[in-house]
Amino acid sequence: MIRLVSWNIAKRRKPWRVLVEMARRGEFDVALLQEAGNPPGDLVDTLEFDNDVFWDRHLYDRWPLVVRLSDRVAVEGFHQVPPISELGERDIGVSGIGTMATARVIPVGRPEEAFVVASMYARWMKPHPTTCSPWKVGASDVSAHRILSDLSALVGHRDPSRHRILAAGDLNMFYGATGRSLSLPERERTVWHRFKSLGLEFLGPQVPNGRQASTPPPDVPPDTRNVPTYYHFGQSASDAVGQLDYTFASRGFHEKIRVRALNGIDEWGPSDHCRLLIKVAVE
Repeated sequence: MIRLVSWNIAKRRKPWRVLVEMARRGEFDVALLQEAGNPPGDLVDTLEFDNDVFWDRHLYDRWPLVVRLSDRVAVEGFHQVPPISELGERDIGVSGIGTMATARVIPVGRPEEAFVVASMYARWMKPHPTTCSPWKVGASDVSAHRILSDLSALVGHRDPSRHRILAAGDLNMFYGATGRSLSLPERERTVWHRFKSLGLEFLGPQVPNGRQASTPPPDVPPDTRNVPTYYHFGQSASDAVGQLDYTFASRGFHEKIRVRALNGIDEWGPSDHCRLLIKVAVE
């Protein structure tokens, strides 16, 4: 069993120390981080990740990362290049700065069980000034579609079972949204449909694989199976109601994967996002 954690750490320092402790206890093998920034200086040599895989990272102050946490796996990062028609074996074309980090995870002694991981962060993108839009934050589906376009380069067969892709992270949207107070449901539905069309199955997490919100979550039907993974500034884990973090995997490969939100009040962790525990069965 390979254990991964997906976590938006909001460019905070304490989550890095939690990662070190999780690695020391052997709890996880790989971390898919979003809004990572740089670790504290005294931890730079403690955790293993490729810090030279990004193009134009200097234009943004936080980014996704893939971090190795155990010696049970090897992690080969893909170097980001501008989207071009032909890529090297260790390249990935990335069109959105700070939106995605990818790597190949290879279980030690089981190279045939290797799979590709993507840490996704659908950044908010403000509308162009010519729109005179009143939207102050913008829309996340812009970045999500860029991520999907870039992931499409890893899909090379019509049969999804020929791929072994696991993508997880913060999409900044509500699965199944119908309301419009915080969501753009018509636009967001195109994102969920596009994952499906690429052969990437939605894995939640959904109830019962996570604590449900104590109050109704925003913009989704009352019977939603969403689980809260995020709370706003000034709130705490007990106030969390909205789900922004999700996992997808190639159809067929997805049957080997189980996902749970570590969103209990006592297990949440030192970020405004909880962690997602992702287990990949290795035969």
